Amino acid sequence: MRLLPLIFKRQLASYACTPSTYLSVAVFLVLCAALGLHSNQWMERDSSDLQAFFELHPWLYLLLIPGLSMHLWSDEHSTSFSNMLKTLHITSTERVIGKFLAAWVVCSVALLLNFPLVIAAHYLGTPDDGVIASQFLASWLLAGSYLSVGCFICALTHQRVVIFLLTMGLLLTLSGLFSVMDALEHQAPIWIVDSMMKLDPIARFSSMDNGKITLHDGLYFISMIFAFLSATIVTLNYKNS
Repeated sequence: MRLLPLIFKRQLASYACTPSTYLSVAVFLVLCAALGLHSNQWMERDSSDLQAFFELHPWLYLLLIPGLSMHLWSDEHSTSFSNMLKTLHITSTERVIGKFLAAWVVCSVALLLNFPLVIAAHYLGTPDDGVIASQFLASWLLAGSYLSVGCFICALTHQRVVIFLLTMGLLLTLSGLFSVMDALEHQAPIWIVDSMMKLDPIARFSSMDNGKITLHDGLYFISMIFAFLSATIVTLNYKNS
């Protein structure tokens, strides 16, 4: 793992030099603020948290995460990068983890740029900082799990449009599990519904978004990240063998 920092810094620099990164983050922030204020009338109610804004993140990430995922492997066909891989003997594990962490840092920056909402909440009332901290943590873990899915899609194809559409489609499918299970509640065996509900990232996110931080929910997102990154590494090793 000694070359992992090199991959991380290179990918982070790639994001910093790409205008679409700033556009994606800007769209995410504007939509989060505008939709949160408009649809939930946050300023008209005495709320002790920012749930009106954070409950939109699973859907707004459907725009941000595929946009970031398109650039994860954008340098793979670069001659200089290929030569660096051959010269330094960079492993697939280092490449995947380094690129994933760089994308997760960009998501973290986008998330932290919501901090003015915290200041506004303190100015307008007396919010519960513990609940707000849990909402930031829940959103951060959700972003990481979504990014791991995008990273896996990138290992399957290098076509940017295909990456964007497949990532959005898969994330939309995961996000829609709750609606599907709700529709099948009285038609399928209860053990099937319960099992599928446990796989629903939105249900896990909603629990943490309400300020109920549990080790079980945190481990769910961490295990999801680990599973998709492992699948990405195995796929790359298979394609390179």
